[in-house]
Amino acid sequence: MRYFKMNGCGNDFVIIDARSRGSLPLSQTQARAIADRNSGIGCDQVIALERSIRGDAFMRIWNSDGGNVEACGNAARCVAWMLMEEGGAASRRIETGAGMLYAERAGDRVITVDMGSPLLRWEEIPLARPMETDVLKFEAGGLKGPGAVNMGNPHVVFFVNDVRAVPIETLGPKIEHDPMFPERTNVGFAEVRSPEQIRLRVWERGAGLTKACGTGACAAVVAAHRQALTGRAVEVITDGGSLQIEWREGDDRVLMTGPVELESTGELPAG
Repeated sequence: MRYFKMNGCGNDFVIIDARSRGSLPLSQTQARAIADRNSGIGCDQVIALERSIRGDAFMRIWNSDGGNVEACGNAARCVAWMLMEEGGAASRRIETGAGMLYAERAGDRVITVDMGSPLLRWEEIPLARPMETDVLKFEAGGLKGPGAVNMGNPHVVFFVNDVRAVPIETLGPKIEHDPMFPERTNVGFAEVRSPEQIRLRVWERGAGLTKACGTGACAAVVAAHRQALTGRAVEVITDGGSLQIEWREGDDRVLMTGPVELESTGELPAG
């Protein structure tokens, strides 16, 4: 099967076109092997492009640890661009485990994805016990009062003075596996530079520290606005590039706009 190596703001993917088969039942071991940067192709997530009845394609996602996840915003932009290039279309619908995503062109290799409405109740995140999610009663490594948001996958976002000073590779996995988060969680560390700009780094559940996280950027803006730190339209600067995020007031939808890059293509070896 043919694969496409792509990235969105440096968050990279191996996208396998399995539509001719209908689906691609990769095992955790196979997904880890593909994602391995030493012996495999190397990526943050492995994506299978499968047939869909409701959308233009179904997007199945494995993190680099081999675990399945429901959503990936940067991958959605890459997949949308691929589908648009096939037929010269200006928009596409992508079915995911978290629901249907709607994407449209916003420029040359720039895609906008409607990521849907954020889930904000404690049981939707999910958390281990009832509490308000705008400012969690949770502390780790001297940081406290994060916001919690589900953008198709769970996120907790801490607001810090200097994101570069946070020991993310130590603190990230500790929070990811904390009992407060029964399904584990993605962990964002956000430095609010102005009401219109955030500097963000994310420890991704099952993937570690990545150059960018699309759902994490969306979660950071939602969490920041709920704590009255930013407006609803914010530039999110990641290690790999910039994303434009808007949490619309009228319909509660979160729109993410950002670049995509095709790095290479190839054929997966048999087995």
